Amino acid sequence: MTDPADDPADDPADDPRTDAVVAALRAAGCVFAEEEAAHLREAAAGDPDRLATLLARRAAGEPLEHLVGWVDFDGHRLTLDPGVFIPRSRSVWLVELAAAALPSSGGTLVDVGCGSGALAVAVAARRPSTRLYAVDSDPIAVACARRNLSRLSTPSAVHLGDLLTPLPATLRGAVDVVVANMPYVPTTARSLMPAESRDHEPRGATDGGADGLDLIRRVAAAAPAWLRPGGALLVETGAPHTGQAGAAAAALRDAGLTATVHHQPDRGATAVRGLR
Repeated sequence: MTDPADDPADDPADDPRTDAVVAALRAAGCVFAEEEAAHLREAAAGDPDRLATLLARRAAGEPLEHLVGWVDFDGHRLTLDPGVFIPRSRSVWLVELAAAALPSSGGTLVDVGCGSGALAVAVAARRPSTRLYAVDSDPIAVACARRNLSRLSTPSAVHLGDLLTPLPATLRGAVDVVVANMPYVPTTARSLMPAESRDHEPRGATDGGADGLDLIRRVAAAAPAWLRPGGALLVETGAPHTGQAGAAAAALRDAGLTATVHHQPDRGATAVRGLR
């Protein structure tokens, strides 16, 4: 039987074992070097100089998602600009909880601290008739979220401002779900984060203050005025064993919400739900 490696029809340039781009990515510590090489080639669009530039930047530690301009989140290819927080796959747990808390038809969801708008887009795929509102304090993130949400058939609006304050006053007491993937890394723990996140994502998207809960406390205090009776606030936190989820639940209870912790160990995902 002929060894496929000896087949003269095979192009050595297509062999991952001899691919210089794959080799450079492996040398830089990229675990999924073959997959990343394919994405970089797609972004370079056949321009070898651009490919070399992208490869050098990736090898220097820039996030792949910022280099290629998109991220796959829950099966959706979302535009992602440099400087915008890269949504993590564990946050799909928030999406699933939010979709379950919405009515089967209609309903209103607010994605606060929306970044690219990933949570809102993924929820809309599960609840297409939901009215979506998204808010972020970063103009770059707002512009990115507007492009992503503009592709949906679902009614949506993206606002620039602090937490829930930019929302239309007509939403007070009428929102079904507020979902918030706020920064929750304690300031002193940022040094333990991967360098590509620590150095290339905005500090305000990861630094949650002394115990990681500064913004979660603020959104917990603000949310009850916007939620309908029975409406839910959902926030992502660190794992229960760190004590952070329990502290976040206490913050939601202090704001008058009934709080429960929801942990999914397979994903390493933890969320706290507060019901008005």
